[in-house]
Amino acid sequence: MRRADDQRSLFADAIEIPRWLERDRETRYADRLARALATVINVIDPHAIVLGGGLSNLAHLYTEVPARWGAYVFSDAVATKLVRARHGDSSGVRGAAWLWPPR
Repeated sequence: MRRADDQRSLFADAIEIPRWLERDRETRYADRLARALATVINVIDPHAIVLGGGLSNLAHLYTEVPARWGAYVFSDAVATKLVRARHGDSSGVRGAAWLWPPR
């Protein structure tokens, strides 16, 4: 009877690990976000895309994502800018508060 550790080592030897699994999670996330935003750019061609909520706190996204989305956009040039929400991660809460009717 084989132990679970023995079975895991058999599978690890038999399967070639894809390259994308070896990259760190921040790089994978930036690449996935770039692919998703490239779809938005392909469909509506916005002047700017605003990141809000917790995403707005990740400073590396503002350089990595635009550098990556060019590979996924169906155009030779991308003029869309990726910008931080003006009020940071509380922008959504501030907007919701403005929707509340005054008494």
